Amino acid sequence: MTAAWQLPAELAASGPRVIGATGGSGTRVLARIARAGGLFTGARLNDYEDAVDFGAYSDRWINTWVSANGSLPDSEHEKMTTDLERVVESHCADRPVDARAWGWKEPRSIYLLPYYDETMPTFRFVHFVRDGRDMAFSENQNQLRKHGSVVLEPDQRRLETPLQSIVVWTRINARAADYGEQVLGDRYLRVRFEDLCSEPATSARRVYDFFGLEGDAEGVATEAVAPPSTLGRWRDEKSETVRGLEEIAGPVLDRFGYR
Repeated sequence: MTAAWQLPAELAASGPRVIGATGGSGTRVLARIARAGGLFTGARLNDYEDAVDFGAYSDRWINTWVSANGSLPDSEHEKMTTDLERVVESHCADRPVDARAWGWKEPRSIYLLPYYDETMPTFRFVHFVRDGRDMAFSENQNQLRKHGSVVLEPDQRRLETPLQSIVVWTRINARAADYGEQVLGDRYLRVRFEDLCSEPATSARRVYDFFGLEGDAEGVATEAVAPPSTLGRWRDEKSETVRGLEEIAGPVLDRFGYR
């Protein structure tokens, strides 16, 4: 089904530019860098600097969308799109006139990637990725808690938390990469957290060029990025657990250059 709602031409010309990831990837620093280049990400942000309105939208629709594999009844699809229209209007009401582009940072947007692309054809997506082995041991397991029921198979829900976490990481990131590479094409950019930490200037310039932003990307990134102490924390975990993670996620870890 093609959504009836269309982005107003003024908004379509400069957005949306969206940053998404599985939870705990470190998207906050990337959003700060993008905002310094003129990206409006909303006036209502939470402590993680996620756009509050889109976070609430994710709460309302991700499980419905994912459990139906994107094939909603027409009536439900219409409700979802009417809701999106309202959220976009509210989000953009505070957009400064001098903003170079608009969008949002709400990591869970990664779950709705095909829907956002279908509904807003000028959608551009930065897929932010962090090593799934690190993510499995993160204290931030909000996505697993909120969406594990529609991502995991029943037997997987009985696994230990790190193993459940990496199943979610594997499935959601692989789906996003497939869709980005096969459908979005030049409207898709994948950035690794580890590359942002090791080469902040280069990574930031890639994002600025992709989103059409301006400014001293290199200087902003060099000042904003500080590799956390948790980088590579999986190496300190039990080897048996790590082997279990790699048995689940091996091909996707390889695909993203982590092995």
